[in-house]
Amino acid sequence: MYYYGYEMPYIPSRFGGGQQPGFPPPGFQPPPFGGGQQGFPPFGGGQQQDGPPSSPPPSYTPQESPSLYAVDPGAIRGCLYRYTYIWLNSGSSFWFYPTYVGRDSVAGYRWRNFRWVYYGTDLRRIRSFRCS
Repeated sequence: MYYYGYEMPYIPSRFGGGQQPGFPPPGFQPPPFGGGQQGFPPFGGGQQQDGPPSSPPPSYTPQESPSLYAVDPGAIRGCLYRYTYIWLNSGSSFWFYPTYVGRDSVAGYRWRNFRWVYYGTDLRRIRSFRCS
């Protein structure tokens, strides 16, 4: 029997004769998720970084360049793990450090009250953005 790609030993059953597969055996630790085994590629393409950036964002506010198109995942994916200034449809704007881009959303760390706070939003709420 295999569990996360590792062969599991057979453990004698307490409920009758024969051998029953142990699932999982005592002390077994599965490999970390996304470690490249069983067809799961590692996340982030080698750029994965845990947690927020270790320094504050740039001290300037970039000029907004109006976007004629909706913000799509392919466009903002180029800003992963980079300081990015975001303008929302609501009029809010802030420095952001994206660490995840999905089909409809983006998540990462927002600079708020002089510290990084985990934040996520729907891409439809973003009016425009600029990476530094």
